[in-house]
Amino acid sequence: MNLEELEVRLIELETRVAFQDDLIATLSDQVTRQELDLRELWEAKKLLKKQLAEVAPSNIKREEDETPPPHY
Repeated sequence: MNLEELEVRLIELETRVAFQDDLIATLSDQVTRQELDLRELWEAKKLLKKQLAEVAPSNIKREEDETPPPHY
């Protein structure tokens, strides 16, 4: 390999690394935004669950509290 070929290969590798660095930064930003969205949704879910429990207790018994059906 001569000096020109090595220089071309080096430039190609540097270009690839630059694109990969940019892609990694973009993906990292996206993951960060999604993590924040998930936390926000989790907090909203907890708040809704709390509000639902405060509205009115359910008059439907849990399955384990139900009496078994009569046997004929």
